[in-house]
Amino acid sequence: MSTLSRDDVAHLASLARIALSDAELDRMCGELDVILDAVATVQQAPTEGVEPMSHPMPLTNVTRPDEVKPSLTAGEALSGAPEAESDRFSVPRILDED
Repeated sequence: MSTLSRDDVAHLASLARIALSDAELDRMCGELDVILDAVATVQQAPTEGVEPMSHPMPLTNVTRPDEVKPSLTAGEALSGAPEAESDRFSVPRILDED
């Protein structure tokens, strides 16, 4: 069982730049004790021979294969553009050459 003191919680709060009132310090002391006890319980699990993993479920990439399909022509894509130049959208310059 963990034994966090009120000073420990105040120190953690100052490291995290969190202002806690006296009542909040007392409450957090008990809540953090519960959390630390839970972590200690999990750490007792038999993990010898268990492969480390980054995610509990196997991750697979769910992309589709690249396939050539009909799409808009340049003219169709630019038909709603306010300005076009050389089959490209023309936009106002926002950055200087510097």
